[in-house]
Amino acid sequence: MTVLGCARGARENTTIHHTWSIEPREGQFDVGDTLSIRIIRTESPTPPTTSEVLEKEDHVAAHQTGHNSGVIHSGIYYKPNSYKASLCVSGRRELVTFAKEHNIPHDICGKVIVATRESELQHMNKVFSNGLANGIEGIEKISSQQIKEIEPHCTGIEGIWVPCTGIIDFPAVTRKYQELIEAKFPQSKVLTGGYEATGFEQQGDDTLIVTPKGNFLANKVITCAGLQADRMARKAGAEPDVSIIGFRGDYYDLSEKGMSKVRNLIYPVPNPEFPFLGVHFTRMIGGGVECGPNAVFVFKREGYGKTDFSLRDTAEAFGFKGTWKFFFKHWRFGIDEYQRAFSKKLFLDQLKRLIPDLQMDDLQPGRAGVRAMALGGDGAMIDDFKIEHNGNFIHVLNAPSPAATASLAIGNAIADMAVTRFGYN
Repeated sequence: MTVLGCARGARENTTIHHTWSIEPREGQFDVGDTLSIRIIRTESPTPPTTSEVLEKEDHVAAHQTGHNSGVIHSGIYYKPNSYKASLCVSGRRELVTFAKEHNIPHDICGKVIVATRESELQHMNKVFSNGLANGIEGIEKISSQQIKEIEPHCTGIEGIWVPCTGIIDFPAVTRKYQELIEAKFPQSKVLTGGYEATGFEQQGDDTLIVTPKGNFLANKVITCAGLQADRMARKAGAEPDVSIIGFRGDYYDLSEKGMSKVRNLIYPVPNPEFPFLGVHFTRMIGGGVECGPNAVFVFKREGYGKTDFSLRDTAEAFGFKGTWKFFFKHWRFGIDEYQRAFSKKLFLDQLKRLIPDLQMDDLQPGRAGVRAMALGGDGAMIDDFKIEHNGNFIHVLNAPSPAATASLAIGNAIADMAVTRFGYN
């Protein structure tokens, strides 16, 4: 959990602060504490006198930020005029500038989005139109031959070339945010290991934030809890109209032989019914190539293993009517994803749609991540960022991919909201 504020003095045995509180997001492939730490801005306006970031894990970027695919997204997929579209595009440009200024490993290598079936062309054209409307620079439609020129082992009937997509080390980005916060504001600290908000208690106009390592008195609170976003909001007395369910994404690493078949980033045309981009190939900034992820419902919100289980998480998920409506509507998708999760051959078959000469021995078991997905009571996925204000709280209820790419822009937007709502200046 993240807390920002100014010291007001001791009161009994409680640590007292005039604060903003920000709960770092946790879980799969997109942002986490990258977003929450960024809300403490290193530019004007100056944050409260004493700022603190409270993180329950022993280091920043332990969950979603540290488990995503490391892609700097262009913003091509998102509905024009949505928060995702505007914040991804502006955030990407800010992120690249930030990475250059601070020598953070990154590479604007570009990617191809590949249609392998005639039935995918209509949605591919829509994706391209979205890209034009969103102002994505340099995108162009390419032929099957042009696909081969960019990715010689990739086969498709048509595609889109997206030159402004890249790769980056997001944990390094988060650590740099932390470093800059503490350097520019000596009173600001990032405290890691055990600082999880277990409860909120109203004390007059203030809120007591309870953690295992001490309590903090805050007059304003911002929560960005990722896989725990709905729970954190409810702890604070809000009644969000969404529930978080987790989807695990499994990756395979390509062997040295397999890596020779991928130059940079290769993506399929995504299924328009889902916010997932489909299994794809990603050259990693630290070396190697990953392929994946799939999207499998998890029985534990922070469960990275295929058999991880939490009775509480499972009961809450199935006790929410939206979960059942989602499953009934997309049961075939769910079955297909589960089969791929436990069958290397089926996973390979999906990948071979893009690279037909990929072989079984090209795939080696890789890591996994968990994505927080907000569902409405009608079973519909909340596809855009969702941020709500409630009394002395601002709750970030949904910030999936491309939130890591957009973290600078989202952080600025939330900080501006806090300035407006809370009267900071």
